[in-house]
Amino acid sequence: MGAVTPPTDRTPKQDRSRATRRRLLEAAVACLAEHGWAGSTVSVVAERAGVSRGAAQHHFPTREDLFTAAVEYVAEERSAALRALPVQGRAEVVAALVDLYTGPLFRAALQLWVAASNEEQLRPRVTELEARVGRETHRIAVELLAADETGPGVRETVQGFLDMARGLGLANVLTDDTARRRRVVAQWALLLDEALG
Repeated sequence: MGAVTPPTDRTPKQDRSRATRRRLLEAAVACLAEHGWAGSTVSVVAERAGVSRGAAQHHFPTREDLFTAAVEYVAEERSAALRALPVQGRAEVVAALVDLYTGPLFRAALQLWVAASNEEQLRPRVTELEARVGRETHRIAVELLAADETGPGVRETVQGFLDMARGLGLANVLTDDTARRRRVVAQWALLLDEALG
């Protein structure tokens, strides 16, 4: 008669691996947003995530792998949250889309952009990532704003709004721009209502 192995409470290895990867990605975004590219190393991220440097490098062999994956991960999470928004008026949608550019994800992405402008090996990865994130954000904006892009100028209006939102995010990097941003967002909501019908 064979021995019976008692059930264990241990989490399966695959689940632990996914959880470790998620912690590393979230820690990487937080580090980029708080410390910039120069202050965000694999060791710093691993410590913040509560894992060994070896575990971090198992999941992400290079620093560039880690940070581009981190920004992509959070962008996907944010896109999913935006797609899950209940149907609202344009003012609420405009505010939610502007919020994309005023939080830690935008700060982290901004640090990656600056690093990519100076680091040749990082530039193509960040350029491709930003193009993908930009296309997805535009698609979500069109959907949430109920914009009919077959109309003349509608695509450009939506893209102009997203470019304005990015500018508001930049203005918020150095100082808290909340009061002015609220007024601008309210005005853009009115303009979009008028332009999009």
